[in-house]
Amino acid sequence: MGAYSASYGGPSTLSLYSYFSLSGLGLLGLYMLLTGSGEQFNVGEFLLSISPHQWSLLGIALCVGLSVGGAAWGIFVTGASLVGAGVHAPRIVTKNLISIIFCEVVAIYGLIMAIVFTSKLSPVMDATITSPEMYYKGFALFWAGLTTGLCNLVCGVSVGITGSSAALADAQDGQLFVKVLVIEIFGSIIGLFGLIVGLLVSGKVV
Repeated sequence: MGAYSASYGGPSTLSLYSYFSLSGLGLLGLYMLLTGSGEQFNVGEFLLSISPHQWSLLGIALCVGLSVGGAAWGIFVTGASLVGAGVHAPRIVTKNLISIIFCEVVAIYGLIMAIVFTSKLSPVMDATITSPEMYYKGFALFWAGLTTGLCNLVCGVSVGITGSSAALADAQDGQLFVKVLVIEIFGSIIGLFGLIVGLLVSGKVV
C-alpha cells in the first residue's frame, strides 16, 4: 500500500496515521514553546533517564526481530512464486530452494549478532550503571543492533523479491536461472554489510 489507496485514489490509512502523528507532535511542541515550557522537551534528559541496559536489550531485540522479519518476508515472497511456478515446471523447485536458504541466512545473521551483543552484557549492582562507560555501551549496542536489523530486513526483502523473479524466470527459460542468481547473491551481501558495521560499532564495548 503506497501513499494513496489503489481503489479510491485517496490517502491510505498509514499515511493518515503518519500525518496526524506528526501534526500532533508539532502542535505539542509549538504549545510548549509559546507557553514558556519548551525546556521540558529535553531529548538528552530523556535518553539519560533510561537505563543503559535497557538500551542494550532494545538493540538486541531489534536486531533479532528485524532480521527474522526480513527473512520471513523474503521466504513468503519467494515461496509463493516458487510454489506457483513449480506447478507448471516442477524441475525448478529443487534448485530454487537456494533462494529460501539465502532468506533463512538473514535470520541467522541476526541471531549470531544477538549472541555477540549479549556476551558484552554484564550485571551491575551499584551506581556505576549510570557511568559514561555504561551509557556508551548501551547506546553502542542499541545502534549496532538497529543497524544490523535494518540491513537484514532490507536484505531479506531484496533476496525474496529477486528469488521470486528467479523462480519465474527459470520456469520460462532454464538458462536465466544462473544470471538472476548472481543478482540475488549481490542482494544477500547487504546483510553482511550490516553484520560488519554492527561488529565495528560494538567492537570497543567491553
